Amino acid sequence: MPTLTVRLQKEEHRIPFSADRSLRDILDATDVRVRSGCRGVGTCGLCRVLIEAGNAGAPTVNEQLMLGFDELEQGIRLACQVMPKQDLAIELLAPAPKSHWRNLPDRAGQHERRGSFLPIEGLPGNVTNPYGVAVDLGTTHISLSLYELTGGRWLAGRYGLNPQMRFGSDVMTRLVAASDSPDHAREMSRQLIDSIREGLFDFAVKEGIDIGNVARLALVGNTAMLALLSGRNYGLLLQPKQWMTFLDCLPENPDAWGASLGIHPQARIEVIPPLAGFVGSDLLAGVVTTRLTEEEGGGLFIDFGTNSEIALWDGRDLWVTSAAGGPAFEESGISCGAPAEPGAIYRVGIRDGSFVFDVIADSEPRGLCGSGLVDLIACLVRSGLLSRMGHFALSVPGEGFALARGERDIILTKRDVDMFQRAKAAIGTGIQVLLAKAGIGCEDLRRICVGGFFGRFLDIANAHEIGLLPVLPPDNIELCGNTALAGCAELLLSGAAVERLRNLGERARLINLSSCPDFDELFLKNLYLLPMRESE
Repeated sequence: MPTLTVRLQKEEHRIPFSADRSLRDILDATDVRVRSGCRGVGTCGLCRVLIEAGNAGAPTVNEQLMLGFDELEQGIRLACQVMPKQDLAIELLAPAPKSHWRNLPDRAGQHERRGSFLPIEGLPGNVTNPYGVAVDLGTTHISLSLYELTGGRWLAGRYGLNPQMRFGSDVMTRLVAASDSPDHAREMSRQLIDSIREGLFDFAVKEGIDIGNVARLALVGNTAMLALLSGRNYGLLLQPKQWMTFLDCLPENPDAWGASLGIHPQARIEVIPPLAGFVGSDLLAGVVTTRLTEEEGGGLFIDFGTNSEIALWDGRDLWVTSAAGGPAFEESGISCGAPAEPGAIYRVGIRDGSFVFDVIADSEPRGLCGSGLVDLIACLVRSGLLSRMGHFALSVPGEGFALARGERDIILTKRDVDMFQRAKAAIGTGIQVLLAKAGIGCEDLRRICVGGFFGRFLDIANAHEIGLLPVLPPDNIELCGNTALAGCAELLLSGAAVERLRNLGERARLINLSSCPDFDELFLKNLYLLPMRESE
């Protein structure tokens, strides 16, 4: 794989890349980004780089228009127009401001538009090119997609860490912190608004978008995040009797956020309401975008995350529950975890008796993302180094299994395995309880939709091996990416999607796992790293 060498002041960065992307796109996946103002079409002239070594190809027509003859002679080019195929060395002449926001990783399927447009009447009269923004407020990540409202065209997407992480990696810890201190509650609400504003500002700086023209914003999230955002009734979520009832956690006047977010002060802001205490509007958006209830039955949807949500469609009812997956499905949950970005090990295998792995962007490994963790545990079980009960073999050192040694040792500990087993057991128990309530078995499933960042690179065979998913033919399992954001975008733009959302509430049947009499027995069985075949 070719390597891009980037010089910025006194620093030098080496970035492996595939030969089908522009310099701008390659840099956007790293901390070394270039300034831009035209979404990469070559009309702003801001993303200037100096070619120091290697073949950058002939200048495009846009480069000839935007750059002078002398600049082209010096080797100055536009990053969005250069498509490198071999090793290349450049100097950044116009670096973008540092930002913790990243381009959305699953762009292709994420932003497909289906269904009829919503009418655009009622928008502020002084906006000639109105934009709409979809927001997924997750426990670990906040994601945004930007669209043109007049045609539904996707323009850009970003995701970044939820700043509330310092109050706890899981929702219960944050809810306790908010309930114990009104100051903490106000700070957590402010953090979310500030973070969304920063993501919008990143659109402005990097894409040349006037966010003052954002005339609509739709937001989905799990119930706890919505309650902490609005500052309303979050304490009720600490009471188990509230978990399966509707919780009034919406802001009283979300449109007033327009000025704080930097969008049009008269923008219409809609927070999609949750279904119940721990069944949020992120799950509803996922069901909408996967068209789960438009099949004849046997459809299962799993949104993996810190608060994992599961929906089963039996052809008549939508059985819904939530499972405390915890942070094991996110990079913050294990000691050797890393986000699914350059440097993350996303695939692990065994070749000629040795463990081998693939790293996103072929860069120096920094840790395991979710799919890499699933692969590693499945390979350890297959090789006999990890038992089906989750115990390491005697040949594995006490510190754990070392997958890689280097600048950062990547070691899977017994605690990491335990955390994964508990998260897997919670998901498996939720699936089996819903199947039992619907009166069907794993063998009756026809389709499984996997949502969330976790599933981007998931190896289905390995997921089957350790019981993370029911065993179905791979063609019947869909890795759907961020379904919450995709569904939110449909609700922002599509009248048909809004109608489907209205119908879901009538068909939903909420199940509280903690009240199921056989929960403990099922949970213990699902701790084993065995294939999940039958509901019991």
